[in-house]
Amino acid sequence: MPQVIAVLDFGSQLTQVIARRIRECQVYSKIYHYSTPAAQLKAEGVIGLIFSGGPQSVYAKGAPHPDPAVFELGVPILGICYGVQLMGHFLGGEVEKSKAREYGHGELTVRKPGKLFAGLPRKLRIWNSHGDKLTRLPPGFVATATSDNSPFSGIEDAKRRYYGIQFHPEVFHTERGVDIIRNFLVGVCGAQQDWTTRDFIDHAVDEIRTKVGSSRVILGLSGGVDSSVAAALLHKAIGRQLTCVFVDNGLLRKGEREQVESLYQRNFRVDVRVVDASRTFLRRLKGITEPEQKRKIIGRTFVEVFEKSLKAVGHADFLGQGTLYPDVIESVSIGNNPASLIKTHHNVGGLPARMKLKLIEPLRELFKDEVRAVGAALGLPREVVWRQPFPGPGLGVRVMGDITGAKLDILRNADAILQEEMMSSGYYYKVWQSFCVFLPVQTVGVFGDERTYDYVIALRIVESTDAMTADWAKLPHDLIQKISSRITNEVRGVGRVVLDVSSKPPATIEWE
Repeated sequence: MPQVIAVLDFGSQLTQVIARRIRECQVYSKIYHYSTPAAQLKAEGVIGLIFSGGPQSVYAKGAPHPDPAVFELGVPILGICYGVQLMGHFLGGEVEKSKAREYGHGELTVRKPGKLFAGLPRKLRIWNSHGDKLTRLPPGFVATATSDNSPFSGIEDAKRRYYGIQFHPEVFHTERGVDIIRNFLVGVCGAQQDWTTRDFIDHAVDEIRTKVGSSRVILGLSGGVDSSVAAALLHKAIGRQLTCVFVDNGLLRKGEREQVESLYQRNFRVDVRVVDASRTFLRRLKGITEPEQKRKIIGRTFVEVFEKSLKAVGHADFLGQGTLYPDVIESVSIGNNPASLIKTHHNVGGLPARMKLKLIEPLRELFKDEVRAVGAALGLPREVVWRQPFPGPGLGVRVMGDITGAKLDILRNADAILQEEMMSSGYYYKVWQSFCVFLPVQTVGVFGDERTYDYVIALRIVESTDAMTADWAKLPHDLIQKISSRITNEVRGVGRVVLDVSSKPPATIEWE
């Protein structure tokens, strides 16, 4: 097993991004609850700790604090944002509320490179997100970097190997952020850069075989990257013990059911059973407009369909799912974690008590780009590995407002045009995601010589590497114009096309 860098999660929505950046440096990372005992971290071979950011104040009632014994482990510690404030609080410094919350771009001036800023420019563009700040250093620390609103944006105690930064190096908005993290991993912790995709596959296969034994696994196959790679990984580990079920929930893209049937049954010789439950899903979604309610209905119905599928498949002990890290972090509620709830995911949160299947999620610790790398290493074709992400609830969260068959048809036809043009222009594989959103808004237009009163389609096209942060893609104007023109001319019921130019944060990639 490789060396472990532990990320203590204090509730930041970016905790998983920190873990991902560590793996980009080919170092194995593992996320732990903030209260994990120091003895457990020591027993698991942790060679360095990173304290994540978090939404609370270190002085707030019930604020998440680590086991104080972590400071006695003798391993290097890096505190990020809330993490550096924790270090100040525990080690004898002072933290105060800032006069104004710092959010967004800032400029960092490196005063003393030390090991953390070694080899980096004196001036760096950084990303801030905090309301408190360190105002007095703990004994033994010196300031290494400053920003406009903080004299202690970078601090260090080189003797004890404690480091802290008030900004977020894990996001792409921070210049040379990964280099800062790498300096901590290699220059401070002495970590070996030996964590690879093949390591993950070998470890996952062994883990699956140990967990499953001679039991059978049923997996929901959507045809997307996540479920396809999960299926390939499970199939590599247990072969014919795996049966995949493709559920037509009535919320699929145009021609998707036929494509999945052709691809997996004919080409991969995987045992795939197709279940048409579209009427059930649409009946239960009738009149529902609230996004969270939609997701929960789709999730519950999905599980029920699987229960019924078991009778046709035969006995199975495990339900396989393609759950990823971003799914998990965005589904965490305040009740069991200090992170704030963003949205729930239909395949996160376990199974109902009545269901006898146990859950197996071989990709739960991976981000999308890692999943693609695993898929490629397992021999999946490019059109599967590099297929753009598609939400579990399907078009159910891309039709704003209530869902009807007519609205779904409009959205399917519009989205088919968008995907066709993205493919033909070569931009499909250059962006992270491109899709249409149906807006329940009708606007006046003119078609021929007649007045129209039709719906609006929004184009959402973003660039990202891990889905935790994203920027809208700046495509050529003539391509956007062609897509818009085709949709308004070829899709009956659409009179206007708009372009979403929001970034994540503050917006999410999906609209619901």
